[in-house]
Amino acid sequence: MEKQELRAATSLAAVFSVRMLGLFMIYPVFAAFARHLAGATPYKIGLALGIYGLSQGLLQMPFGLLSDRIGRKVMIVVGLVLFGIGSAVAASASSIDGIIWGRVLQGAGAAGSVILALVADLTAEENRTKAMAMVGMTIGFSFLVAIVAGPAVAGWIGVSGIFWMMLALALVGIAITILVVPTPHRLRIHREAEPVPALLGATLRDPELLRLDFGIFALHAMLTASFLVVPGLLHAALGVSSHDQWLVYLPVLLVSVAIMVPAIIFGERHRRMKPVLVGAVAALALSQLLLATDGREVYVLIAAITIFFAAFNIMEASLPSLVTKTAPSGSVGTATGVYSSLQFLGIFVGGVAGGWLHQTHGTAGVFAFSGALAALWLLAAATMRRPSHLATRLVRVGNRSASDADRLSAQLRQVPGVAEALVVPEEGVAYLKVDSKVFDRAKAELVAGATLEAV
Repeated sequence: MEKQELRAATSLAAVFSVRMLGLFMIYPVFAAFARHLAGATPYKIGLALGIYGLSQGLLQMPFGLLSDRIGRKVMIVVGLVLFGIGSAVAASASSIDGIIWGRVLQGAGAAGSVILALVADLTAEENRTKAMAMVGMTIGFSFLVAIVAGPAVAGWIGVSGIFWMMLALALVGIAITILVVPTPHRLRIHREAEPVPALLGATLRDPELLRLDFGIFALHAMLTASFLVVPGLLHAALGVSSHDQWLVYLPVLLVSVAIMVPAIIFGERHRRMKPVLVGAVAALALSQLLLATDGREVYVLIAAITIFFAAFNIMEASLPSLVTKTAPSGSVGTATGVYSSLQFLGIFVGGVAGGWLHQTHGTAGVFAFSGALAALWLLAAATMRRPSHLATRLVRVGNRSASDADRLSAQLRQVPGVAEALVVPEEGVAYLKVDSKVFDRAKAELVAGATLEAV
């Protein structure tokens, strides 16, 4: 990566992480904090925790489309301003209803898709995969840090203090966006990095993509619902206050990462991602069964939480990759946009359903809901096709007529190792899905008359 590209990738990863850090920090401590607010009920606590996912999920794609018209950095700043205002509203609230409105505003700052589009604008095709991976790793690291740091920080400055910290982090993100992130010379549509409205229908009808979309929906619904009751179980079983529960989360997350890394390496190296995926979903279902039946027993509780986070981390690391491999050529950005929206809607449903079930059926009702989601997901995962192991390659083929583009697409599909080929004449780009083990790169470049690049 060139110096300018590295600067773009690291600064945008930082902008993404400052948003996610605060959002995840409140997960382990929010339920204990919110029950003392005026008007609080278990249902409203769940609604407050999850509702930011509703506004976030609904506005992800509109933010991305607006950024094509008025500028990426403008929309990122707008998103961070809304996030900061929502954080201030939540920090100042003395009632659960005030927190709910603050969380709605936080979610309305849905700039995640814009950040990824700007990464694509500022990096060459051959370096884009590295840049996107850098952003993805930063998000994953932010989640792990936030779950451990949230209880400790709340013990120091309180949950209201965490909301004020989110406002400060939003201001840091604005400063990084304006002062550090490079401004692209021109905006381009990147089918591999942002949604294309015309492709939404086909994406939503693809059964394999829908299985993965349901997976991320269920995963984050389970996560959000679980955090409504797990801190209370830890307090009851171990006598540990919510502020000291980082002592539990730290070793649990370290063990879960130690399980996740070899599982992903095994699945990718031996092309066995379906068994890894199905096994992880089964582990999620097992964790919910253990929590529903013996969640008040110390060893069962710790084992169940460890199993849950190990499976969760495997899914968080593997599902985005499976989406990009499953989506047809030229549709990766649209597929990942739908996937991201379903992730946030899962947070909303998990909060609302988990809160209502906690209020009406207690802790067992929450885990019965999560267990049902895991069982449905297990059925979907077990019946999915074996994931492909295709890589994406892109080549700029210049201006072409529609007929010439169709002819070149057909020629590229005849190249050994090319599973899919799509030439988009208005973009002057050919999108290929290839099996790297048998792909004849030299022949593909000869047919296209240009050098191929990784995406």
